[in-house]
Amino acid sequence: MEKKGTEGATLVTIDEEDKGKTDDNVVSCVLCRVRIRPDTTAMTFQAGELVLKEGEWVVVPTPNGKEVGQIISKPIKVDLPERCLPPKVERLATTSEIEDYYKNIEFEREAWSICQGHIDRLGLQMKLIRVESFFDRSKIIFYYSADGRVDFRELVKALVKDLRMRVEMRQIGIRHEAKLVGGMGCCGRELCCASFLNTFDSISIKMAKAQNLPLNPSKISGLCGRLLCCLTYEYQTYKEMAQNLPTLGKACQTPTGQGKVIRQNIFKQAVTVAMPDGTIIEYTLDELEGKKGKETQEIENYGPPSDSDDVDEPLENEENNKAKDKQRNAKKNQRQKRQGQKKQVKKQRQKQTKSAKKRNKKKRANKNRHGSKNSHKKGKGQSDE
Repeated sequence: MEKKGTEGATLVTIDEEDKGKTDDNVVSCVLCRVRIRPDTTAMTFQAGELVLKEGEWVVVPTPNGKEVGQIISKPIKVDLPERCLPPKVERLATTSEIEDYYKNIEFEREAWSICQGHIDRLGLQMKLIRVESFFDRSKIIFYYSADGRVDFRELVKALVKDLRMRVEMRQIGIRHEAKLVGGMGCCGRELCCASFLNTFDSISIKMAKAQNLPLNPSKISGLCGRLLCCLTYEYQTYKEMAQNLPTLGKACQTPTGQGKVIRQNIFKQAVTVAMPDGTIIEYTLDELEGKKGKETQEIENYGPPSDSDDVDEPLENEENNKAKDKQRNAKKNQRQKRQGQKKQVKKQRQKQTKSAKKRNKKKRANKNRHGSKNSHKKGKGQSDE
């Protein structure tokens, strides 16, 4: 199970029951949160044998090579399986490495302005989001967003000429843009994607409906314009708790008769039912299940109804069903007649068009014949003269 520690750190502990379920050995380690850039999400690392304190500068391994970062929270001791252990902090950073860290940040700002100038000069339809340089300055990455594909070959040539290093252009979506830029959500806290989320799960409007949230785009959308990531946090809980409740909008048998479910209260495990006489009553799930239990007991103890009064209702239902069947058959016959009429009209139009085409062909043939005869006559007259 997970618990929140001080200053945003995540304290992970494993219960004794879970220890038997995992095949890996549980290891006790010290974790610390390291921020590599001032405006990026902090990463978790093992302290190893080092005794670290908050605010110290360390060298850590990253996908982009070795980087220098600062510890932003007090290291904590946790128990983790071996397969879940994060990478270790390599060592404390030297004074020269810390100076290079600040020089790289200034270099990234200069590279941003250079790239933005070339984008404006070339008239490219793209938005520059972030610039990240490797600590050893062997490569620089430009993150950008665009509606479609962008031909940035001339841009890359200009950047390589100015920066004298490897250049990579990486296109990102609007959700990743919000993750890199950061901000405050509608809840008043830092964006989930910018603070602790590593991956983006698929989100649908179905999740908002299951949690009885207002389907107002301004209330269920984040800064990126997409649905809120937090809709996935409690969706499974709502889904499991709503399984035993009657479906919304369906008929439901209650202690006072049959009604229609118009509202669900998942936390109270209750539903609001509209009765045929217009009254609205709230029933808990236990009350509805108790009504079903009584009905089944009556059927088992007394068997099928034998009184004439009890048989009247099924007879009335049969008559109603017959009347409905007649109406359905009548509607079906009407549809078939309409379809037949449409087919006949279509056939007649096709015949008319065919006959019209034949007439036009005959007229053209006759015109051609008359024209050839006239030309022969004129030729004979000229030869006689």
